[in-house]
Amino acid sequence: MKWYKLEEQEVTSSVGTDLKTGLTEKEVEKRLKKYGPNKLDEGKRPSALFVFLGQFKDFMVLVLLAATFISGVLGEYIDAITIMIIVLLNGILGFVQERKAEKSLDALKELSAPQMQVLRKGTWKKVLSAQVVPGDIVKISSGDRIGADLRLLQSNGLRIEESSLTGESVPVLKQHHSIAGADIEIGDQSNMAFMGTLVTQGSGIGVVVGTGMKTEMGKIAHLLQSTTTLITPLQRRLEQLGKILIAVALVLTALVVIIGVLQGHDVYTMILSGVSLAVAAIPEGLPAIVTVALALGVQRMIKRKAIVRKLPAVETLGCASVICSDKTGTLTQNKMTVTHAWSEGKLWQISGGGYDPNGTFSQNGKKIDPSKERKLQQLLSYGWLCNNANLLEKTTKQGMLRKQVTEYVMDGDPTEGALVVAAMKAGYTKGGLEKHFSRVLEFPFDSARKMMSVVVKDAKGRSFVITKGAPDVVLGQCTKIAYGSNEEALTSKRRKEVEVAVEQLAGNALRTIAIAYRPLGTKESCKQPFEAERGLTFIGLQGMIDPPRPEVKDSISECRQAGIKTVMITGDHKVTASAIAAQLGILTQKGKVLDGQMLSKLSVAELEEIVDDVDVYARVSPEHKLKIVKALQAKGHIVAMTGDGVNDAPAIKAANIGIAMGITGTDVAKEASSLILSDDNFATIKAAIKEGRNIYENIRKFIRYMMASNVGEILVMLFAMMLGMPLPLVAIQILWINLVTDGLPAMALGMDQAEGDVMKRAPRNPNEGVFARGLTWKILSRGFMIGVVTLVAFWVTLQADPSDLTRAQTVAFVTLVMAQLIHVFDCRSEYSVYHRNPFENRYLVGAVIISTLLMLAVIYYPPLQTVFHTVALSGHEWLLILGMASIPTVVLGGFQLVKRK
Repeated sequence: MKWYKLEEQEVTSSVGTDLKTGLTEKEVEKRLKKYGPNKLDEGKRPSALFVFLGQFKDFMVLVLLAATFISGVLGEYIDAITIMIIVLLNGILGFVQERKAEKSLDALKELSAPQMQVLRKGTWKKVLSAQVVPGDIVKISSGDRIGADLRLLQSNGLRIEESSLTGESVPVLKQHHSIAGADIEIGDQSNMAFMGTLVTQGSGIGVVVGTGMKTEMGKIAHLLQSTTTLITPLQRRLEQLGKILIAVALVLTALVVIIGVLQGHDVYTMILSGVSLAVAAIPEGLPAIVTVALALGVQRMIKRKAIVRKLPAVETLGCASVICSDKTGTLTQNKMTVTHAWSEGKLWQISGGGYDPNGTFSQNGKKIDPSKERKLQQLLSYGWLCNNANLLEKTTKQGMLRKQVTEYVMDGDPTEGALVVAAMKAGYTKGGLEKHFSRVLEFPFDSARKMMSVVVKDAKGRSFVITKGAPDVVLGQCTKIAYGSNEEALTSKRRKEVEVAVEQLAGNALRTIAIAYRPLGTKESCKQPFEAERGLTFIGLQGMIDPPRPEVKDSISECRQAGIKTVMITGDHKVTASAIAAQLGILTQKGKVLDGQMLSKLSVAELEEIVDDVDVYARVSPEHKLKIVKALQAKGHIVAMTGDGVNDAPAIKAANIGIAMGITGTDVAKEASSLILSDDNFATIKAAIKEGRNIYENIRKFIRYMMASNVGEILVMLFAMMLGMPLPLVAIQILWINLVTDGLPAMALGMDQAEGDVMKRAPRNPNEGVFARGLTWKILSRGFMIGVVTLVAFWVTLQADPSDLTRAQTVAFVTLVMAQLIHVFDCRSEYSVYHRNPFENRYLVGAVIISTLLMLAVIYYPPLQTVFHTVALSGHEWLLILGMASIPTVVLGGFQLVKRK
């Protein structure tokens, strides 16, 4: 279908939709079944069976399976079957870990999936792009990524960047009229908007004519089908480290085998023990466990309203030293409320908070009737006319008595919403205004002009421009000012009067919006903003406040304790910005406030010199954000930068951690970001940094635990061989330790809570290795001690009865297991085992209990005794085991505690 050729009515009838009401939910369900979800086909993923079999492709596992087969041929059936079961269980554990990580990443993609604004049953609502169907009426505006192919029905200064389809990076100006022609190229279809393209300016309404693989993007879908695996720098480093550790483990294992054979041990037994030791000692699961830890941490962050788009951000969060935060909605509640109005030298106060349209007007403390103040009426009604926000009324039943409660929700920009509510308080209604005025044209707000204008026609057919925006900018375009029933020339005296009013309102932490207008001549037409926004008549100001979020002040204080500086970036007036920053504890006594004008004059090098002293950037345009990021990074800072608009995208991308707003953020900003705040709240950034630090610490914890355990296992065998002693452990016992003792507690450490002082430490150096802060020493010293105490317990038991090697091996086996299970609690703290409550992490306690019960089953259940070559132990043997097993953690931890104190 050549949609570009059709007229509006032909398009809507072809897709079976109504421009005023859109589709019903029932119709949407029918079309979803017919056309399928609005998604591009992805490349085929490996099947579950393929992933499961992949767990056994490791070289050492294959060697072990070969040795097991030989064991079976030689008649050692019990050993062979048991080893096979353990290897199978190990494979299942690896498979579960891999699938869990994959599902977490899929959930992540789903959460950060783009949304579209559609008209359903007469109401505009946001839905996931996947739920959009042919026939849906869609509203698009600056910053949106278009999620389906649209035939445009309305366009207001709409420009779309279509480089993903056409290769042409210059945004295309769109219109909504039909185009004649047989074969018009995609780049020339100016009344169409295509899936995957970006709205860079303006707004428009279109009808969906193609979804999923039926779109133009679907035709080149193979470009998007390659699924890339997310991998973080830490995972990459650990993968490289794993290769080194494999080499070391193989050398040590070979040493054990060679020494054992030279000492007269059976060759087959030594090879089987050596291979088992290598399988246990090689941390081949390290990258997988890191992935699981990251995935679990990301899930926790999602619960805290922080959606991670790029996994490396999780690591970087722990290094953040500066947070550059937008004010509106992030530090504040994003419920703008007009509290003051100023015109012709008069100041009015307006009561009421939030979006409740009930309130009163007063002047100098006396209640007034707004209908008797002509200029106040004009100021409020024009504020609503130059506006795209809608106030929605929702009725819900709350409490045990199911009492009906009316809630007001703003659909649109909060600043515009505040102007709507202020006009409603004065008695205006949407229907009433639409009877007297109709919109002809809109020039959307953009950050460069800092204004929005509309051309409206009144009931008498007269046209005029209404402009709203930043007071200094609007005032600059005005030549007259409304006073009483007259319009006066805007003299320097009147201009000063307005500037003083702006200063007074800003001094009360109010954001000010100026309203102006201009009548148009009968033959005058405005096709460009600069034609409309000139020679204006200044009407007045509306002062509004967005109250700070109650939890933000404490979050900023906590960040400061963590060595993280918070910088406020806002488009507000300098005085307003300073007042709110001081209220939140951002602006310190020695802190500087820099406005956009001063910032423009400074080079990046000049900004670098003072950037550490600046707490607040006021009257800043998004273009300035990139300059701020570069200056901070040049000073060695790891920068987290928030943003929501199209123009914020370069700064978000350049920052070490780009953070987009989930509610107010455009799709462009979200795609440039590595983190999305689903509640647009600063406290969520603090929670994400805390979680990011904890994830990194948890990775260090289980690396410490697993490697110390592996060192202990290798050393107990190596020392025994070097001292000419019998084998302290048999192959099946080594494999059992690897599966049960190493696996479950290591996983539980990945779910550990943050230490109490995690937000009182300085940010981590991004160049810090995972073994920094003495981790190598902790691994080697504890591993050495675990190996020594196991060997001592083995030797003491063997000396008591040299003929009972199985008993001595059982004691060594249990000592090694218990030493590791006690040591796991030591790994929870950077300091010592006594620093934290051992019962805090219930997952770890559960893992240790399960491992202990399984160990007891192995030594006390007769059928398993035969399989694992164990015997039941007596009370005095348990005293020896517990005494020796506690030395590496309890005794050394005690020394650490005394030393630290």
